[in-house]
Order: sequence, then structure tokens, then C-alpha cells
Amino acid sequence: MTVISNEPNPSSISSNGSSKSLWTNFRFMRMFIAYALATFGDWFDALAIQVMVAYRWGADPLIIALIPVCMAVPGILLGSVAGVLADRLHKVKIMMLCDVITVLLTIAILFAPSAGWLLPLLALRAMMGVFHIPAQQALTRQVVAEAHLFQASSLNGFVNQCSKVAGPLLGAVILAVFSPQVCIIINACTRLVSGAVLWPLRRLTEKLEPSASDGIPSEAAGTTESLFTQWQKGWRFIYSSRTLLSTILFGCFGLMAILMIDYQFTTLFREIKPGNEALIGWLGSSAGAGAVVIILLLNRLPRIGYGWGLGGGYLLIGAGIAALGWVSSQTSEFWVIIWGLCIGLGNGLFMVTLNYLLQKETPPAYVGRVFGIQNSLSSVVLVVAPLAGGALIQVVGPSPTFQYIGIATLVIGIAGIVLQRILWVGKQPHQAESTGENQQEPVRQA
Repeated sequence: MTVISNEPNPSSISSNGSSKSLWTNFRFMRMFIAYALATFGDWFDALAIQVMVAYRWGADPLIIALIPVCMAVPGILLGSVAGVLADRLHKVKIMMLCDVITVLLTIAILFAPSAGWLLPLLALRAMMGVFHIPAQQALTRQVVAEAHLFQASSLNGFVNQCSKVAGPLLGAVILAVFSPQVCIIINACTRLVSGAVLWPLRRLTEKLEPSASDGIPSEAAGTTESLFTQWQKGWRFIYSSRTLLSTILFGCFGLMAILMIDYQFTTLFREIKPGNEALIGWLGSSAGAGAVVIILLLNRLPRIGYGWGLGGGYLLIGAGIAALGWVSSQTSEFWVIIWGLCIGLGNGLFMVTLNYLLQKETPPAYVGRVFGIQNSLSSVVLVVAPLAGGALIQVVGPSPTFQYIGIATLVIGIAGIVLQRILWVGKQPHQAESTGENQQEPVRQA
């Protein structure tokens, strides 16, 4: 339905919308660099903000606990709407606008006098990410040839995991030498550069193809359909696709289990190894390293089976979490690093497969909506799961909670592998029949 054309006519993209190599697809490489800068910046000042709130302002634990909640609420309220806008509006302009507003909000955070000002600013900044992600994923689906989608998902996952490790690590170094404010300024600069990298793509235009849909020319349909109608079609498309529906539900169940203990590793280590405060850092670094290793391996493959990727990822994560639940004060730190690697391997395997599946099984006209809805549901889990996990730890204690949650996650992973033919193999509904919209044609030159 929608065709992207580019006036500069880059030589790396052939007339059928594909390039010989992903590395010579200059549209994707610009998006990739911008995404890397934005992701690195987000993780770079995460530690600085926590230090500023906890140590410089002396905020109580409730205020600290509200930080992830405030950052998740925009996704719950606006995730699916952001997906609709990504499918309706110019995607590059959405991303650039989000980068500019993020810069302004980050500078405002720098001058926030108290937590009462900081929390709303963090929520607004998180809102920009809610609008940015569906636009970025939808544009990726259009500018990347289908044969390169898995590699593109692997590269994005690689950057995300590296940023989780390198961002806080370098942020901690800057924090030790300078101050939290310097980290926040660096984040603002990375976002500014991210927008500048996207600037040459502003000439990408979207034109409606004169194909019919429900007896109405797509050009007329595209201009007359309301935001609410397209929002409904997004939900209806997911409901009609067994692969997408199974994936999102499977992902939410597993994510619920994982996030119940995601913020409780410090609680566990405080109980079993109270004198080793650096252990949480070793765990985080080993998990990040595991994710990077598996993503580098996956990047050499053309694709991966959905059941093995999603189910296998949860199996490894569950095994690592359960094993940490059996760690005692006499256990060597070496095993904590090993179980962290196991969790990281599972996390990288799951996230790459998830993003690839959502891209591959969704027509370009619906990518923004699918990722927006998935982000909205994940945000709900992000708020509910930590509260449930904290309550469970209060009742049974940290170690048993990790054992129970780890075993539950492992069982979910095994179920995904065993039932993969039921969950992810089957004929998909025809797009025109199930949604009333035709699939977009590949990217081509004007």
C-alpha cells in the first residue's frame, strides 16, 4: 500500500527494494547508528539519575520505586496509539521529533530541583521512546530486504545489549570523576547527534499505491480512515494471526515471571553474600556478555526457528534464575558469573527472535501498530510484575522466590519448544481478508 521513495536515489538499493548486503544499505545504516547513539545515551544516564535521587537528594525508597513505574505508564497509555501514528505519519520525522524533544527534556532533568519535578520529566521522556520505537521498527521493515531482517534484528539486539553493559559502566566512570549532571549532558548530546544522523533521511516520502481495498481505492481509504479505525484494525490483525497472538501472549507470560525478580537481585545478594556489594555488578556484566555472545552467533545465521528461539531463551533464563536461588554464602562467585552468562544467553536469544518474528510475520502497513501494541502490553507487565515479585519475597523470602520463578520460567520455555508446531506453525490469514488492507510493496526508488 505504501511505497517509500527517496529523491537522492542511493545506489545501494536496487529497484526491487533490496540491497546486496545489509552493510551497503545506507538507509538502514543511518537508522542503526542513530539507534545505537540513542540507546547508549538512555543507559548512560540511568545510573546517574539513580545516584542523584538516592544519594544527592536522599529520597526515600518509595520515590526510587516510582521511577520505573513513571517510565512504564506512558507505554501502557499510549503504546498502541503510538503504533497507529507510526503507520499513518512520516516515520523519520517522528523519530527526529522524538530525539529533539528528548534532548529538551533531558536538559530539563538536569535542572530539576526535586523528585516532584523529576518524575514527570522522566515520564515525558519515556513517552518519546514509546513513539520512537514503533516508527523505527516500521521503517526498518520497509528499508530492509526480507532476507536481511534477521540480521538487522540481531544487530539492533547487539547494540541494545552492549549499551546495557557499556552505558552504565562508562557512566559510572564519568560519575566517579565528575558528577551526575555530566552524564545527563552526555545523554542529551547523544540524542542530538542521533537526530542529526537521521536528518538526510528526511527526504523519504510515503506515497499511497492506487490498489483497491474493501472496494475503496487505497488512496481514499488512507485519507479517510480515522485514528480509532486504524487502531481497531491493528488489534484485529493481531487477533486474526495465530503466530502473532501466540507470540505476544507467550512473551507476556514469560516476561511476567522474569520481571517479578528483575529488581530483586540486590535483595537476594544482600541476604546470601552481604559483604560483597560488587557481586551485582559481576552478574550484570556477565549477563550482558552472554547476550552479546549469542547475538554475534545468531548474526551469522539466516534465521532461527521461532520455538527454539523464544522457548530456548526462556529455558536458559529460567535455569539461570533458579540456579541463583540455590546459591549460598559458601558458593563461589564464579558460579554467579556462570548463571549470569546463562541468563544473558537466554535473554539475547529471546529478544532477537521476538523482534525478528514480529517484523517477519507482519506486513509493512501494520508493523508500527504491532510493535506499539506489544509495547503497551509489556508496559502493563512492567508495572504489575515487580509489585507481585516484591510481595512474594516478603512472604517466602528471596532464595525460594528465585527458585520458584526460575522453575516457572524454565517450564514456560520447555512448553514453547514442545508446542512450537501448535503455537508458531500454521497458515496465516490473508492480509486483505483479515484486515481490509493490502500489504505494502517493497521499497523502491522514485
